[in-house]
Amino acid sequence: MKKINIKSWIVPMMFMSAHLCVQAQDRLYDNEFPLGDVELLDGPFKHACDLNVHVLLKYDTDRLLAPYLKEAGLTPKAESFPCWDGLDGHVGGHYLSALAIHYAATGVPELKERMDYVISELKRCQDANGDGYVGGVPDGARLWDELRKGNVDLIWKYWVPWYNVHKTYAGLRDAWVYTGNETARDMFLKFCDWGLTVIAPLDDKSMESMLGNEFGGMDEVYADAYAMTGDSRYIDAAKRFSHHWLLDSMVAGVDNLDNKHANTQVPKVVGYQRIAELSGDADYYDASRFFWHTVADTRSLSIGGNSRREHFASKEDCKSYVTDREGPETCNTNNMLKLTEGLFRMSPDAHLADFYERALYNHILSSQHPDHGGYVYFTSARPGHYRVYSQPNAAMWCCVGTGMENHGKYGQFIYTHESDSLYVNLFMPSRLNWKEKGVTVTQETAFPDSESTRITISTRKARRFPIMVRYPGWCKGMTVKVNGKAYTVDAKPESYVAIDRKWKNGDVVEVNLPMEMRLEEVPNLPEYVSIVRGPIVLGASYGTEGLNGLVADDSRWAHIAGGPLVSVFDTPILVGERSDILSRLSSAEAVPGKGMTYVVKGVTSDPSQQLTLQPFARLHDCRYMMYWLMMTPAEYNAYLERERAAEEAMLALDRRTVDAVNTGEQQPEADHFMESERSNSGVNYGVAWRDASDGGFFTYRMKPSGKSELALRVRYWGNEGGKRAFSIFIDDTLLTDENVGGKWNKEEFVDVEYPIPASMIDGKEFIKVKFQSNKGNTAGGVYNLRLVAPEKQ
Repeated sequence: MKKINIKSWIVPMMFMSAHLCVQAQDRLYDNEFPLGDVELLDGPFKHACDLNVHVLLKYDTDRLLAPYLKEAGLTPKAESFPCWDGLDGHVGGHYLSALAIHYAATGVPELKERMDYVISELKRCQDANGDGYVGGVPDGARLWDELRKGNVDLIWKYWVPWYNVHKTYAGLRDAWVYTGNETARDMFLKFCDWGLTVIAPLDDKSMESMLGNEFGGMDEVYADAYAMTGDSRYIDAAKRFSHHWLLDSMVAGVDNLDNKHANTQVPKVVGYQRIAELSGDADYYDASRFFWHTVADTRSLSIGGNSRREHFASKEDCKSYVTDREGPETCNTNNMLKLTEGLFRMSPDAHLADFYERALYNHILSSQHPDHGGYVYFTSARPGHYRVYSQPNAAMWCCVGTGMENHGKYGQFIYTHESDSLYVNLFMPSRLNWKEKGVTVTQETAFPDSESTRITISTRKARRFPIMVRYPGWCKGMTVKVNGKAYTVDAKPESYVAIDRKWKNGDVVEVNLPMEMRLEEVPNLPEYVSIVRGPIVLGASYGTEGLNGLVADDSRWAHIAGGPLVSVFDTPILVGERSDILSRLSSAEAVPGKGMTYVVKGVTSDPSQQLTLQPFARLHDCRYMMYWLMMTPAEYNAYLERERAAEEAMLALDRRTVDAVNTGEQQPEADHFMESERSNSGVNYGVAWRDASDGGFFTYRMKPSGKSELALRVRYWGNEGGKRAFSIFIDDTLLTDENVGGKWNKEEFVDVEYPIPASMIDGKEFIKVKFQSNKGNTAGGVYNLRLVAPEKQ
């Protein structure tokens, strides 16, 4: 095992002092300042944090706790939330984390009262269980017993149970980390000991098989248990929770992420980084660095988010970023920020901080409604689409859970420290109380509406230490003044400017951060661009028609903006030479009194059209433009002629679609309760597929939504060879027999529609669609599956 020497020397000291430490995050994260020592000053981030406190206090705590009490054999005090039932308890864990984080950040006493109540109720559950377990997984006792016996396949009959309980692990840990609650600490460690009893009987092969099922950041929480105690059993468990399918590829520098569920992978790597930090294992460090660069540098959109339909796109399928209604998932970015913090802690790097800034200002801030405080799941990148928002006590999505946490952590990365050095990572109005130094640092800025920030030092005693000010990669010609005098900046963009001096009371550092307009392409799709100024993505409103489900209810798919898609050819298209368009954008002047808002003409296919650009994070309750189709005048007419028919066909199919499964992709298959035997999945031409062989099958539960005239639309590859005879059933009644082996003999996808008799679907809330292979044959592969209504005449 290769070793690294990045801060691993501090670990023994941490073991001795952590339990007695009276600070907050530095119990586990040595470079952070306690959230209570970083005060947010007036601005959008303070508004978001304050608003989120009010939102958190609207949630019915007893309903969140109900799954835990039920599974512990206790009487719940209220009914469980019906939304996302089967994942019962996951939001309760997030809620505990959020209460702790926001109490640490704001000191609002009601938050602590709720946190203490949640912990006391969870302790009742843990005591009643008697073995350290505390979770809301439905019928969890049966599952955990079967896992101990080695029956790991049973885990696929449950909805990601390790992922679920990971939220409770993290909530208990966070209650200790952020507020010092010792009961939560003891409960966390008992819970960890319970988990050891589940995985101890499993050999490596069984463990690897089990970890094919999404398990959150279980490796991370066990690494943290090791940091808290020095007990090697926990770091060993963290490594056992390392999914080698991903770890080994990342160590080898191999990107194997195409069509993989994004937020299944990111938390694993948060754990890899933590293991590297605490154990000095260079393989884990290499894996976490390679993953971060792969996702941040090659698989992320301009707002810092990644994925579409929750999965990483292949190079061949990158157009789906701007055609799909389901864009980057907020949970992914939440976890990418955790990974960024961890890597920065090991080795401060302005490139890491640049990504953090981009994701925070453009994605995380935009994922909260600025008035009612609802959280966003998908931020569609499709031109002219929109996003929907949660409401308290209705939507129990995963992104509600991370959303609860996000807006209390804005003070976590503005400043960090390493030895005596103070890092200024973000330009955010704030006040740091650096108690160990007896120094207060106040940052006054209207960034990004302003291109400058002012840092004032308050101290009773002159002290020498370096202030490391980030020189962003997007900035050219950053200048610094100290007490009104120019300070020589010998650093380059994407680095830090070190200002090392003896600081006196009243010293002032003024930083000027010139911004420029630029165009950023969708990865592997150069004809679609974002307009970016400095770190800020500029978007535009595209009206308010058809915002169906804008504030979500309890229905299963309410997190998806299900309103009609609009044709990209009806949205503004940038037409011109790229240099000319960029020149016009760069010469636009800001609208007086509206901050970073610009009015631009002469850049679209309609020369008279006027665009109003503003920070994407300020666009709400509307359809919007994040990405723009862009081409030269010579390309424009040819593109329209070539692509318009395909666009219209895609929109027509979307209007007909009642339910759909992207076969071979983790989340759509989980959402449709897939069952299978002798079934495989893979990727062909960038598109995921599923098949079943030699009498095997796969099934999906699909929803007719009250319609009786439907067809099953199946996408196949048009040049399948071999024996491919199979049958398709609806609820065990034969719909049709099919044989696609050698049927079309063409190198393209083929869609086939099979009419479904009304008798098979009338009166049914769900139907089970089954693909059953013949003996010695293969069913499929199936590349997409839809229930479609007839075309409207």
